[in-house]
Amino acid sequence: MNSAKVKDHVELYLVALLLLMMLVFSTQIPGVFWSASNFQSIGSQLPVLGVLAFAMAVTMLTGGINLSIISTTNCCALVMAWVATHFPPSVGSALLMLLTGIGMALVIGLLNGILIAVIRVSPILATLGTMTLLKGITILISKGTAISNFPAYVLWLNSNNWLGIPVPLYLFALVALVMWIVLERSPLGRRIYLIGSNQRAAHYSGINTPRTLMATYIISSLLCLVAALMMMSKLNSAKAGYGESFLLTSILAAVLGGVNPDGGFGKIVGMVLALILLQMLESGLNIMGISSYITMALWGGLLLAFLFLKGIRLPYFSR
Repeated sequence: MNSAKVKDHVELYLVALLLLMMLVFSTQIPGVFWSASNFQSIGSQLPVLGVLAFAMAVTMLTGGINLSIISTTNCCALVMAWVATHFPPSVGSALLMLLTGIGMALVIGLLNGILIAVIRVSPILATLGTMTLLKGITILISKGTAISNFPAYVLWLNSNNWLGIPVPLYLFALVALVMWIVLERSPLGRRIYLIGSNQRAAHYSGINTPRTLMATYIISSLLCLVAALMMMSKLNSAKAGYGESFLLTSILAAVLGGVNPDGGFGKIVGMVLALILLQMLESGLNIMGISSYITMALWGGLLLAFLFLKGIRLPYFSR
């Protein structure tokens, strides 16, 4: 199967895996799995991982990676948490909190962008260094403790439902729509894909590769800011060590969703399907009382199986 046809069938494989998984859970735990409370639980857990997966994927599309997404998220959360807990609740303090978080995200995105696009450090080394720096600074300043007890305007995001659907899920859908427009319908998105396909050819075709790479890492940091707001509202606290397991899971979700680790290909719809698949699998196994370690092993096995399906040569599809 040629590469173009493999890419075209990513979503087909994901839908097939989703249907298979739902069939299995329908026979094992039909009443609980299809309950409204289960889907509300999935809807409350998916947004944070989903936004972080987008933050990872947008850099992977350029052929890079951002290992600092969790540190960026926690750093933004701690800065906003300090503002939220040191100023009386008001519209002004809410705006100040958001502006402070945006400022921090922009600084971190610019740092990664300059290291990668201007100084030309390898993305994995640059973001690893940023991750270590941010984690050290946040632990030093916060002394490893959590900042908690946020005002109502922070907790509102996670404590409300619209039509029975958690508000964070609406925010995730909005982020997915914006990312779809940016990546698949805008000139910036075309430049990102071209750089991921062949950075040298993109440069010689007139694309300002340093500016595009810097924009990419800034977008990634701003997505981490959104994830930080969700985590603050969900946990009612912020800490330097939160969400560390999301780093590898976000890479898993991006690759499972069809993002090429070498850059140049990946679609938002594939990532959304992959996120739904992973969250449904985790929820179903949790209901069945299966250990979370087995869930992680199954996630890895699912990725390997999916990569096998993508790489297999079928006579019908190779015509």
